[in-house]
Amino acid sequence: MEEPKTSTSAAFAAQICNHLTAVFAAPTTTPPPLTILVEEISAAASRGGKIFVYGVGREGLMLKALCMRLFHLGLSAHCVFDMTTPPITSPDLLIASAGPGGFSTVDAICGVARDGGARVVVLTGQPELGSSVKYASVVAHIPAQTMADDRVDGSGSGRALLPMGSVYEGAMFVLFEMVVYELGEVMGRSPEEIRSRHTNLE
Repeated sequence: MEEPKTSTSAAFAAQICNHLTAVFAAPTTTPPPLTILVEEISAAASRGGKIFVYGVGREGLMLKALCMRLFHLGLSAHCVFDMTTPPITSPDLLIASAGPGGFSTVDAICGVARDGGARVVVLTGQPELGSSVKYASVVAHIPAQTMADDRVDGSGSGRALLPMGSVYEGAMFVLFEMVVYELGEVMGRSPEEIRSRHTNLE
C-alpha cells in the first residue's frame, strides 16, 4: 500500500527541521550568531546608522528577507544594488554572507564598506577558510554545511535531502527570524507597530 503523501511530507519536514536544529546546537568558534547580530544591529540603530545587507544566490534571498523585517521594525535597512540604496558611511553596518568562506563580489562589497568606515558582519559556515572574513569587523559562525563541504568524501554519491548550501541557507532563515524577534523585544516594538509598516501595494 502506498504511503500517504502527508506522511511523506511530515517525515521530510521532520528531517529538515532536525538538520536545522542541529546547526544551532553545534559549537561555534565565535559568540552565537544570534548574539552578534542582535548586538550589532542594535548598536547601529542606537548611533543612527543604516543597515545594509548583501549576499549571493540563495544566501542573498535570505538576507533580503531579513532586510524586509528590519524595515518593519522601523530601521533604515537596504539591500545592496537596489536602485534606492544610499551610500554607506561610518555609523552604518553591513551584514554580508559568504557561506563557503568567500565570494569575489562579497569581498568587494565588504571592502568598500570598510573603506567607508562602516562596521561589517560576515556570516559564514567556514570562518577559518576563504577570503571574506579578512574584511569583517566581526565574524558570525553558522556551523552548517555549505558548498565548501557538501561532498567531503569526494564521492558525491546519493541524493541529499538538503544538497549543496541548503542547510546553511535554511539556518540563515531560522536565525533571522530569531534575530527579528529579539530585536523587537530589545527595541520595544509591538506587533501592531511592526504590522503597520507592511506594504499595502499588493
